[in-house]
Amino acid sequence: MKRVPTITRLQFIFMLSGIQISVAVLSLPRKLAESAGTDGLLALPLGFVISVLASFIIVTVMKNSKEATLFDSVSVMAGRWAGKALAVIMALYFFLLMYDGMVRAILIMKIWLLPNTSSYVIMALLLVPAYKVAGSGLRVLGRYAEIVTYLSGWIPFVYLFTLKYAHWLNLLPFFKEGILPVFMAVKSTIYPSLGMVAVLLLYPNLNKKETAYMNVLLSNGITFTVYIFLTLICYIYYSPAEIPYINDPIISILKTIEFRSIERIEIPFISFYLFVFSMVWIPCMYFISSCMCWLTGTSDLKVPLRVLCISLAIGTFFFLPTFNQSDFLLHILTKFGMAVEYMLPALLLICLWLYNKRAGGIRHES
Repeated sequence: MKRVPTITRLQFIFMLSGIQISVAVLSLPRKLAESAGTDGLLALPLGFVISVLASFIIVTVMKNSKEATLFDSVSVMAGRWAGKALAVIMALYFFLLMYDGMVRAILIMKIWLLPNTSSYVIMALLLVPAYKVAGSGLRVLGRYAEIVTYLSGWIPFVYLFTLKYAHWLNLLPFFKEGILPVFMAVKSTIYPSLGMVAVLLLYPNLNKKETAYMNVLLSNGITFTVYIFLTLICYIYYSPAEIPYINDPIISILKTIEFRSIERIEIPFISFYLFVFSMVWIPCMYFISSCMCWLTGTSDLKVPLRVLCISLAIGTFFFLPTFNQSDFLLHILTKFGMAVEYMLPALLLICLWLYNKRAGGIRHES
């Protein structure tokens, strides 16, 4: 029997939270403020609860799949074509998630770091390390997630320097326009919480599967703690009238921080934050390659990975979305994400439960 590579609890947690945080956090305070002003901060706990419930459903799906990969379970339950269809859907979803993250990272780099560098050159520079990490397997990817998380621990402390300009009265009164805008702002938390569906592919490799529920709870806890902290910092610094018009307040607020040795703290910050950005596209590249390997019946991840990297480099030479076009991509990804991360797991859980109850469990081929 082929030995399946395993990942530790911390690697599992850090990969999931890394996929979620990445570039999504940069515009989150603005998105929430557009719907509910500074009361948008109150929508984050509700988003956390919804994300945790969806994560628990995804873990339950995998527990009902009897330790096999989900694609194999669906193939046994509904036929090979259903398993292939699910693999294609997952590959397409992770591709959109990866491409959205890379496009936004490149656009930010062109504004703040490399304004005169061509987009395809930046894409090529991002793809080289991404190919090396993703192509080295899940264990290396898990270690990379750990390293990035540990090295990023200093980032929140930088934002504490903005507290000397804080105006806590910006938060008052709560529920300025009632409770309805807060509920409307919850939809703005969907895009930043995308990525939990990666549990479907990571669960079979988790070395202590009985801890999966606690792991996804901790992962979501890390994600939304970061979101609440950074959103709070932005809301007490910017006035309620200006926060809806600042594209990336998480970066813009760094202009107010000054050190004697560093004139513009946002430049080294963005340069280092590229490691955090990469936590969305590198795991997604691995997941896409895994789906393609299952579809083709091969075990060499590097073949589909090379095709993916070459296609991205060539495609970027001819076209890279603008910020407005990337917002349209975000809109599509949010709707697609609602279907894949919320509705699809619930449907799979019902189907697997009915099948296991009728057949006494899925009998996988040895």
